[in-house]
Amino acid sequence: MLTSSQNVPVFLIDPLILELINKDFEQVKNTSHGSTSECKFFCVPRDFTAFALRYHLWKNEEGWFRIAENMGFQCLKIESKDPRLDGIDSLSGTEIPLHYICRLASHAIHLVVFHERSGNYLWHGHLRLKGHMDRKFVPFRKLQFGRYPGAFDRPELQQITVDGLEVFIPKDPVRFLEEIPHSRFIECRYKEARAFFQQYLDDNTVEAMAFRKNAKELLQLAAKTLKKLGVRFWLSSGTCLGWYRQCNIIPYSKDVDLGIFIQDYKSDIISAFQDVGLPLKHKFGKVEDSLELSFQGKDDIKLDIFFFYEETDHMWNGGTQAKTGKKFKYLFPKFTLCWTEFVDMKIHVPCETIEYVEANYGKTWKIPVKTWDWKRSPPNVQPNGVWPISEWDEVIQLY
Repeated sequence: MLTSSQNVPVFLIDPLILELINKDFEQVKNTSHGSTSECKFFCVPRDFTAFALRYHLWKNEEGWFRIAENMGFQCLKIESKDPRLDGIDSLSGTEIPLHYICRLASHAIHLVVFHERSGNYLWHGHLRLKGHMDRKFVPFRKLQFGRYPGAFDRPELQQITVDGLEVFIPKDPVRFLEEIPHSRFIECRYKEARAFFQQYLDDNTVEAMAFRKNAKELLQLAAKTLKKLGVRFWLSSGTCLGWYRQCNIIPYSKDVDLGIFIQDYKSDIISAFQDVGLPLKHKFGKVEDSLELSFQGKDDIKLDIFFFYEETDHMWNGGTQAKTGKKFKYLFPKFTLCWTEFVDMKIHVPCETIEYVEANYGKTWKIPVKTWDWKRSPPNVQPNGVWPISEWDEVIQLY
């Protein structure tokens, strides 16, 4: 009643209920509004029901809160700084609502506020209780959303009738449910990036601007191509360093670097890139060992894809020196993937970014280095033998 009378744009994101609806999807879709069958979804015992609130469509924020309280709800509003404005000195510190928790009798509704971000995705913030808040207001530990910020592709919605109530849910509930456990989002470090550019002036030459523009387009094309194939990837090497250190592409880096877990490799990756106008430049190694691919973008920018192999206590990717057949190994501590925003897109980076960057660039990663020898400079490189000459035709392919 409250959300429909006040036009609050919400949709159901509660994992428990979405799963139940999904099991019975055909039947739920064909139920008409107002039919009073038994209550089999919303009456399942639980502490909370979670809804997403689409903030950009919401008009009546202040009035809504008062009306909720008049109806008997006790509501807690959790606000924090808008991270989208952190990159802008004069606006950083502006507060936005992140979560509402509304309690009535023994049940609580968790409204997770979804904000639009550039890159056409939805973001929600971390649920952090301020000092004066009642920590016993609800069993916060049982909440499904808000333990960390999250990012989701913007779902298409459909209206259905559940237990006689009309609600919106994601059109593809399975896809939305699969996103939840992998939705963790980390912000780029805007303040540190500003400090970096105060110390090392940004390169705004025509060449640097052109390179950044081309690198951004190449990254967007690569992301689109890999997404179509269903292959997870993340920003690696210099591209990851640029994101972490300066929230931007490093203008002298000359290429775009991505990582892919070898178990996500698909044999049609090469043809998919060639189909979008990125010819293969070299292919080193093989799927079982030290695979890396390099594609030629426009204006001499390369797209390098490194495949990562998992051992019991570390990950590694391989390198090959074409003229000698020497093999190298780059070791990384184990990591998981988080979403971030980079050049106006939602993209993966290692969650344990500092450990990843330090493995690759050492403790002095904050200082720009323009001459980098991939065989000697990285602190995590180690020799890994030589490819047998009989295999060179397979493992050293140059185009």
